[in-house]
Amino acid sequence: MAGFIGSRRARRELPNGIWEKLNNPEFKLVEFDQFRMQAGLNSFVLSPQKWIETTNAIGLISKSGRYGGTYAHKDIAFEFASWISVEFKLYLIKEFQRLKEEEQKLLGWDIKRNLAKINYRIHTDAIKENLIPKELTNTQVNYIYASEADVLNMSLFGMTAKEWRDQNPGNKGNIRDYANVAQLVCLSNLENLNALFINEGLSQAERLIRLNKIAISQMKLLTDEHSIKALKEKVKNEDI
Repeated sequence: MAGFIGSRRARRELPNGIWEKLNNPEFKLVEFDQFRMQAGLNSFVLSPQKWIETTNAIGLISKSGRYGGTYAHKDIAFEFASWISVEFKLYLIKEFQRLKEEEQKLLGWDIKRNLAKINYRIHTDAIKENLIPKELTNTQVNYIYASEADVLNMSLFGMTAKEWRDQNPGNKGNIRDYANVAQLVCLSNLENLNALFINEGLSQAERLIRLNKIAISQMKLLTDEHSIKALKEKVKNEDI
């Protein structure tokens, strides 16, 4: 570990010392600075035990005896491995990028799914205020909500929730849980539009026809290769 802690001029910053400064409030900075000043000298040698005792470091653990050894916190171990192996460093960078891409994909899906849920609340409130007469039983109310949900399902997926369950007996959840991002974006728009159409007093049949035409148009746009490329480019430029 002596070479890792610092025996070359290029490692003057002592990465494990930087880690201690960030994570260890009891780290002795004065002693650390003394080691850092000597790190570029060819004669400089520092054992893990001396490093720990002198600076009160916690990132390294050194034990003597039959089952002893020197162990490092994973952050320091990764830095050490990256220093001695270019292949490991490139693998680490590649894996980090892969995980971030997966995280962004998952985040994007969750945002669209939550947006659909929020808009569904707006949608059901419009149903409650405009379509449900007084003195209905809970069963009747639930039937109206289910019926209106299927207006959206039929418009976008071409089937009711029950028809989907009958066709997919082994799948958990509902048809919307298996929707892709484009479908969820379209569904979010349809929910808002259906609420607007309800407020305008359109019949269910009229709304179903309108929403279906809108769904077809929007899905063509959302799944068109050129449109997707243009949208990605726009988002990229906005991020910059």
